[in-house]
Amino acid sequence: MINKDFFQALEDLQAEKKIDKEAFIQTLETALTSAYKKMYGEAKSAMVKLNPDKNTIKIYSYKTIVDNVEDPDKEISLAEAQLIKKSFKVGDIVQSEESTKDFGRIAAQTAKQVVMQKLKEMERQNALNELSEKEDELLTTIVKRIDNGTVYVQISNTHTEGVMLPSDQIPGEKFNVGDRVKVYVKKIKDSFKGTQIQVTRSNIGFVRKLFELEIPEVANGDIVIKNIARDAGNRTKVSVYTTKQNIDPIGTCVGFHGQRIDTITSELNGEKIDLIEYTEDPLEYIARALSPAKVLSVETNESLKASRVIVPDDKLSLAIGKNGQNVRLAARLTGWKIEVKSESTVSQPVQKEPEYELTELGDDSFEGLEDLEELEDLTPLDDGE
Repeated sequence: MINKDFFQALEDLQAEKKIDKEAFIQTLETALTSAYKKMYGEAKSAMVKLNPDKNTIKIYSYKTIVDNVEDPDKEISLAEAQLIKKSFKVGDIVQSEESTKDFGRIAAQTAKQVVMQKLKEMERQNALNELSEKEDELLTTIVKRIDNGTVYVQISNTHTEGVMLPSDQIPGEKFNVGDRVKVYVKKIKDSFKGTQIQVTRSNIGFVRKLFELEIPEVANGDIVIKNIARDAGNRTKVSVYTTKQNIDPIGTCVGFHGQRIDTITSELNGEKIDLIEYTEDPLEYIARALSPAKVLSVETNESLKASRVIVPDDKLSLAIGKNGQNVRLAARLTGWKIEVKSESTVSQPVQKEPEYELTELGDDSFEGLEDLEELEDLTPLDDGE
């Protein structure tokens, strides 16, 4: 069976689809062998061999030399074997080339099926490999369809779509088919249904990538994002720091006339952003994290990782935030439990309170911590957060 065009097609597939030709030939040999056995008997020991160098496909059957033949499909007598080759002895394997005259049509059909299946598998794997490099990246996509609140977006330069569940969307956002939208790739899964890309706009990874996109000093590492705490659609706190003495991390992130932070806020659908300068001093860090509220003092208990913050009476509601949002985000940002008390209640006795180390904070601790947006009512966090 000689088919030069067939082997040339394999060469073309290797070049165009980047398939592994050797692995592909092994798969094809196995499939052709299975087809041959179905045609001539499963009990028969046979193997189809492809030779790309000679453009040939040959079929070989194998029989073991025995004294007494019990299975003619797999065994041959010593006398018969020695008619083929006198040096044969009991236990040797006799290989014979089989006729491919009646096998050509079956072989062609089988080869076509294997080629199509293998191509589909390899294209899916190549696409998965390419997309896996996009995990944890920010992509600009196009809204393809919307179904019961779930938004499906087209990933550029691929045949794969991303899935953005309602929980991965910023509350209040509305999308239309054809809209260009930035998304963060949070997970890529391969299943029997194909490759699924889960994208989001509601998690902290989306905010981090927006900062890298809009602020070159964050992208190149001159400014480092220490942590992010977010209530998507309402408020985000971002702590940043730098080891460069000539860089103001807060001012650099805000940008000239607030252009940089305004661009990020706009992409977040108007979500407020508090920029906090990180410090290794937990007392200072906790105080700054409660921005925009002014803090008078911070007490900490290292063993419990707990703190108590004293604020002016008229700043208590601002420090706590509506339904506790501000203090809750500050706790996430710093990793400390935070209890906020007003100045007038400090002298009141409190039972079973942990012992704290008290540190007074001067007014200069709050320079540059003004809220970047006008203070407005805050929307509460979802239940369970």
